[in-house]
Amino acid sequence: MAASMLRQGLVARPKRRRKNLTRPDKKARPFPDLVKRDFSAPAPNVKWCGDMTEISTDEGKLYLSTALDLFSRRLLGCCTSDHPDAVLAVATIRMAAAVRGGDVRGVVFHSDRGSTYTAKDFTKACRDLGVVQSMGRTGSCFDNAAAESFFSSLEHEVLSRYRFMTKEEAKEIVVSWAYDFYNNRRRHSVCGSKSPVDYENAWADQAPAA
Repeated sequence: MAASMLRQGLVARPKRRRKNLTRPDKKARPFPDLVKRDFSAPAPNVKWCGDMTEISTDEGKLYLSTALDLFSRRLLGCCTSDHPDAVLAVATIRMAAAVRGGDVRGVVFHSDRGSTYTAKDFTKACRDLGVVQSMGRTGSCFDNAAAESFFSSLEHEVLSRYRFMTKEEAKEIVVSWAYDFYNNRRRHSVCGSKSPVDYENAWADQAPAA
């Protein structure tokens, strides 16, 4: 393979390391880890997870915040901003709740221990929605591996293939990939090689009537 690439003048794309945006708030008390690296769920709206990452553009950094359902890996919340702050996290969790019809009481939302997720505005938003917060350990990406896996797919399939001239261009391409391709067409091993939306629909068809 290497010799063939050399003859053709091809060079492999370098794998970029995702910058860790976690900034622990030493004064804030972290929430307990209710997930403990078990990234499975028996049904939708039992366990969610989320994180933030940065996207490089010629206009500067754009920050992406996510909320995924661990049952299907469906992306429920996907918001962007110039700042990786609690305002962005609140917008994301509220979007996820709206996608699920508004009543998400009892859902566990798992994140890292960054100040974004321990901020008063975010913890209040979770309380108002009835969402129970859960947090992994500081400095352990494996404690939020499902969120990391989503960003790894985003990096490999989108970010490494584009140079974004503007933040608006980055937002349009990333959000389109997330909601159109990732949720509706991309097959996942945890979903029995179905897309997240197809997996949830199949589950709903088989679920007993309430």
